[in-house]
Amino acid sequence: MTHSETAAESDKRRLRWELLAVRNRLTADDLRETAGALAGRALGLPELAGARTVAAYVSVGAEPGTRALLDALRARGTRVLLPALLPDGDLDWGAYAGEGSLARVRHGGRMALWEPAGERLGPEAVTGADAVLLPGLAVDPRGTRLGRGGGSYDRVLARLDRAGARPALLVLLYDWEVVARVPAERHDRPVDAVVTPSGVRRLG
Repeated sequence: MTHSETAAESDKRRLRWELLAVRNRLTADDLRETAGALAGRALGLPELAGARTVAAYVSVGAEPGTRALLDALRARGTRVLLPALLPDGDLDWGAYAGEGSLARVRHGGRMALWEPAGERLGPEAVTGADAVLLPGLAVDPRGTRLGRGGGSYDRVLARLDRAGARPALLVLLYDWEVVARVPAERHDRPVDAVVTPSGVRRLG
């Protein structure tokens, strides 16, 4: 690892801490209101309107809420894939069939996640998605996304590259998480657009 990469990782850690501190101050009312606004904005995207399959995730804690969006996509007839965390940090996938199809799973000391309870489709299933909704903590105008640092979605993006898959890459954030600059490393792959409660912004 070069000195510049070490500095970028240090800068990322600091930025993560600052952004998570803001999220942790959000109230239940804040989360409810922003989730509804996010779903409305996202559903208007042509990338989702024309998608047969969308790979998404179930928000937890103070993350921008995705439940309303998942249900609206499913009601629209879109096949929704949700991730299941594997022991090595990679992601398997399963189909979303409504709230009753989710199981709450705790992985070691991490926050409990909501994962698909049904059949597992394998890590490669994401390569068939027309759009991928990525969790994150920030994004900049270049499309550089700041994740939580676990690397699971870096693997997903690398898998898409290897397969030659080019789904729309979308990140769901709060308005203040669109920042001037996210420290970039060589493996970072830019996203196409960010959806916030106040609108959609094209990136890159």
